[in-house]
Amino acid sequence: MAKVDLQKVKPYGDTLNDGVVQLSFTLPVPYGEQAREAAKSLVLQMGLEQPVVAHAADLGENFTFFVVYARTSQSVDFTRVKVNKAAETSLSKEEIDQFIAEHFGRKLVVLGACIETDAHTVGIDAIMNMKGYNGHKGLEAFHQIHAVNLGAQVTSEELTAKARTLRADALLVSQVVTQKNIHLTNLTRLVELLEAEELREDVVLIVGGPMISHQLAKELGFDAGFGKGTYAEDVMSFVVQELEGRAGMKGGS
Repeated sequence: MAKVDLQKVKPYGDTLNDGVVQLSFTLPVPYGEQAREAAKSLVLQMGLEQPVVAHAADLGENFTFFVVYARTSQSVDFTRVKVNKAAETSLSKEEIDQFIAEHFGRKLVVLGACIETDAHTVGIDAIMNMKGYNGHKGLEAFHQIHAVNLGAQVTSEELTAKARTLRADALLVSQVVTQKNIHLTNLTRLVELLEAEELREDVVLIVGGPMISHQLAKELGFDAGFGKGTYAEDVMSFVVQELEGRAGMKGGS
């Protein structure tokens, strides 16, 4: 196997370091040869080279979908890439239960919900429901957690009210729908409402979804963000350590 220079990593197509990339996009133009040329021209303007339209499909109403192959001369230094992630230390389910029992002496209350118009519950169910996902149990299976899955299309007002009533320690919010950046509007509104109700400092606020990163979550006012490939223990590792840190700060003040 060829040795890869991790300081100059390039995309791989047919041959190592050939720089081949694949793009897919839709243009609001009628299907035909002119559309193909438009797609190639666009890719050239992106700074890519040797574009080839591998596939073009008429979507109707003067829209055309493309799959284009091209080449790039750019590379990335993999050794300098850093990931901004939430929890530095990941605990197992058993370790989390033990941590809660030793540090808090009570069950932690965790609420989960897909907020506003979002009805996609697969992600939040994988985190909350007892059976979990891919061999990883959900929070309902943790002995030291009182997990409440509120389901889909929960308004920010409903989630806030429930957090107050149940004295929640953490809120887990799922946002899958991202068209026109509606998730940013929804998430910002939730943070503002929690602040207005003077609940923001009382809860660890988590958001998850396929388009969510830890950095984005922090920018929106959340404590942490989790994307694809996240399990219940990943989320709770952050939650318990965050809660312990807050308790320590209060004890020291």
